Amino acid sequence: MSSLDNTPSLEEQIEQWRSYLRRRQAIRPVDVAELEDHLRELIANLVDAGLETDEAFLVAVKRMGELDALSREFAREHSERLWKQLVVPSTDAADPWAPARTDAAIAFCLAVASAILIKIPALFGLQIDQDSGFYARNLSLFVLPLLTGYFVWKRRLDARSIGWLAVAFGVAGVFANAYPFASLGHTEALTALHLPIALWVVVGIAYAGGRWGGVAGRMDFIRFSGEVFIYYVLIALGGGVLVGLMSMIFYAIGVEVEAFFWSWLVPCGAAGAVIIASWLVEAKQSVIENMAPVLTRLFTPLFAGVLVAFLITLVWTGQGIDIERNALIAFDLLLVVVLGLLLYSLSARDPQSPPSFFDVLQVVLLISALLADAVALWAIAARISEFGFSPNRVAALGENVVLLVNLAWSAVLYVRFLRRRCRFSALERWQTNYLPVYAVWAAIVVIVFPLVFGYV
Repeated sequence: MSSLDNTPSLEEQIEQWRSYLRRRQAIRPVDVAELEDHLRELIANLVDAGLETDEAFLVAVKRMGELDALSREFAREHSERLWKQLVVPSTDAADPWAPARTDAAIAFCLAVASAILIKIPALFGLQIDQDSGFYARNLSLFVLPLLTGYFVWKRRLDARSIGWLAVAFGVAGVFANAYPFASLGHTEALTALHLPIALWVVVGIAYAGGRWGGVAGRMDFIRFSGEVFIYYVLIALGGGVLVGLMSMIFYAIGVEVEAFFWSWLVPCGAAGAVIIASWLVEAKQSVIENMAPVLTRLFTPLFAGVLVAFLITLVWTGQGIDIERNALIAFDLLLVVVLGLLLYSLSARDPQSPPSFFDVLQVVLLISALLADAVALWAIAARISEFGFSPNRVAALGENVVLLVNLAWSAVLYVRFLRRRCRFSALERWQTNYLPVYAVWAAIVVIVFPLVFGYV
């Protein structure tokens, strides 16, 4: 704790928080001391996890607010100042910008390296528009090893851990390129879709460092994954606006730039943006943290309402589901979205809070999704019995089952939690322990499916 006590800016923040408690309510000094000990313990844990002291203070006060009404009020009234502290570091240190500059420089260099890496195959005559199968299979290998390298540097992983991570990417590279895939075949497409899923878990091992074996470490990675997705979508939207405006202004002077956009700007930008988005999440963990409860509370009732309406319409009309390939993909995506809402809700919720109405909505969402998917599974089984097995049908069916098992047991645990027969931590433990299942299934699709289905 001594390293924290010697930080003047942190001590000023704690003193303001302490004075606020005493000013707002006649509170005994011993109670303030107990709360301060708890606050300092939270700050120390967050600093050990990699946050700066200003960021750690903000997050700790927010978490204290879940337990103490005055701390919550303090966080709300001081939110603007705390936001500025995240953006403009304190000038007490000799060079307060040095750690942030180093982190940003490393991330920027890795993003540039990823952009360059995706263009290296062009030196050997491979073009994105003509050799789309090769680029699709190897897209994750152009980006994720460098992102893993960022976390290797950030977490100071030992040589043994680095070796295992390198082996994982090496094996992935072999299976992505050794098979004689049919051009634009089904198994090639499945490899392109599933290899990033398997390798994302490898990124998670590097991200969590030595905490991957614990529930907290894996839950942090789940939260990180959702936040990276948010940042990446925002960057992509901004990039789309940039490309559109540049196209119009260059077209106004008679210069065609579309070839440059699709050959260079879009693929290089898409690759580098993954690392930049990850760096932004890592640098501003406490700021983006507030998005989780907002998104889940907005979309959970909407999705639950749509699914309930779908089930009522299905029963009312008596019509079965016509399972074409696009419909099958839609039901798989539905389960993925429901799972994403559940995971984001778990990561944002205080495990010690009692059941609430929002938890009831979560159960309604889970049960309605399971019922809709059960009907879809029945139709899928009928289609397979009629037309036989194919790589796409088997892969979609397998993913459906993997997601279904996860959500079904999540629903059971959630109902038990609502009935106060288990702790909320059981849900967190189930979700984090289930993460390797996705990686295993994705690896099976990448390694086994091409062999079984003859690379078509």
